[in-house]
Amino acid sequence: MFQRRNKRNWLQNAKEALWPTAGWLRALTYWGHRIIRMEGTPYSIAAGLACGAAVSMTPFLGLHFVLAALIAWAIGANALAGLIGTFIGNPWTFPFIWLMIYRIGCLILGIEPGAHPNFADTADGFFSNPFDAVMPTLGPMMVGAVPVALATWWIVYIPVRRIVEIRQQHRRERLATARLRGKRT
Repeated sequence: MFQRRNKRNWLQNAKEALWPTAGWLRALTYWGHRIIRMEGTPYSIAAGLACGAAVSMTPFLGLHFVLAALIAWAIGANALAGLIGTFIGNPWTFPFIWLMIYRIGCLILGIEPGAHPNFADTADGFFSNPFDAVMPTLGPMMVGAVPVALATWWIVYIPVRRIVEIRQQHRRERLATARLRGKRT
């Protein structure tokens, strides 16, 4: 009943995920409604979303979904909201996030950004010992990700919890009013 008449192929779905035809405002509004209507307490929804957003601020690109779900589960939050929260980190925002956490990590560690040797010049060095080649960049990124992730968690958690509390209260009041009207007739 509510399916598309002409089904999209995987390429059209990928294009739609990167650039929605209805526009970004419509897509963000849709996801906002989905998050607010989730089942759970305001804490679990807001904390889950905050976990996903915070994990998006780390350089562990392939592990964002797993880390968000695990952290959300560990603190009693909604894991699905955590997965949705990871979409804050996306191909459009990752370069800015990575640059920010790298610079903050260098500042915390007291090193000059870009002062480490450039392993891209020597492919032989990278393939012989990849861990040593990547750590001069990944190390500051991991250190810088900690304060950014913690700040992001709180920046997302506080307003989302309040919004969900208000929406759930309005919904309870509407249902109670509807029940009273139904009993009077």
